[in-house]
Amino acid sequence: MDITIHQAFLPHNDAAESLAFYRDTLGFEVRGDVEYEGLHWITVGPAGQPDTSIVLTPPAIDPGITDDERRTVTEMMAKGTYAGINLATKDLDGTFERLQTGAEVVQEPTDQPWGVRDCAFRDPAGNMIRIFEVK
Repeated sequence: MDITIHQAFLPHNDAAESLAFYRDTLGFEVRGDVEYEGLHWITVGPAGQPDTSIVLTPPAIDPGITDDERRTVTEMMAKGTYAGINLATKDLDGTFERLQTGAEVVQEPTDQPWGVRDCAFRDPAGNMIRIFEVK
């Protein structure tokens, strides 16, 4: 099989803040910016990886979701427990140094007992962004 990851979805609650974080802080390219009926989707991705993107979406927009579910999603986003993504870098310490002034630090670079070294941030919507060091 030839299957790749094309897009992952993360919610946002402020398009301008999310755009600034992913474009200016993480250095991702903006691949799409769509506004429709008062909603705003932004597609971003790492430079040099045109086939992999993150779509920043308005939260809980699925038409099949109930009002109670929508409230739960909003509450979980506010606590930072709803969504996240794992990224990777060859230079974790350098990446951490560049990002720590523009993002909410959750965890400094740490050697984990299961064999990885990583750090963690939250984006403006509360999504967990873990960055793993790859050799």
